[in-house]
Amino acid sequence: MNYKITISYDGGKYKGWQRLGGNEATVQGKIEELLSKYFNEKIEIIGASRTDSGVNALKQVANFQIDKELNTELFLIDINHYLPEDIAITKIKKVDSQFHSRYNAISKTYRYRIWTLPIGDPFQRKYYYYVKDKLDLVKMREISETFIGEHDFTTFTNAKSKKKSMVRNISKIEIVEKENYIDVIFTGNGFLYNMVRKLMTIIIEGGHEKTTAKKVKAMIKSKDRSLIKYMVPSKALTLTQIDYK
Repeated sequence: MNYKITISYDGGKYKGWQRLGGNEATVQGKIEELLSKYFNEKIEIIGASRTDSGVNALKQVANFQIDKELNTELFLIDINHYLPEDIAITKIKKVDSQFHSRYNAISKTYRYRIWTLPIGDPFQRKYYYYVKDKLDLVKMREISETFIGEHDFTTFTNAKSKKKSMVRNISKIEIVEKENYIDVIFTGNGFLYNMVRKLMTIIIEGGHEKTTAKKVKAMIKSKDRSLIKYMVPSKALTLTQIDYK
């Protein structure tokens, strides 16, 4: 049986989604450990998006195989009792045996939250990035437009990335201004390691008039990873949606 699960987590104390070789704390590793104990057999889960260290998720999707029919309502109650407070499995559904959470995904959406008030929110502080100087939203949108479409994003990924192709297609970047914060929402067919945070760094620079759309186009064309020496923090980045056909 193949089961699709939806997962929400606070990534603050985890070294990303993907299980690593040692005993490092990862979201995938923690869930697999608990599922294996729960079913008394080795369980491996496949995640749709390999979120980076410190990144959060509202709707991560994964799937796992097991040779038994589950009472899904009982499973949700039981497994969430054992999961740590910063991870929750919010949905489970039996799916076709061929369903693959990563390969069948057609788009992924990430949100980056910028706090704009001089007084912070103690209850939300772990999930936003405070920017002191006023941002020009028109300039930010101009920079964002340069990223729309299919591009080679080598400039905007970490040097450790082992992806064979650096080409990704960003279908939409929305910049939404609220009373206390600005949300920048990225939707695309996939994102490279650290890519959203590097894009966000440049969008903020545009909002401070430290770069232009012309310069950013040249950055994309250069494929030079050394051009971006700083990244905005991961805590304000959240995976919000994964869509399937």
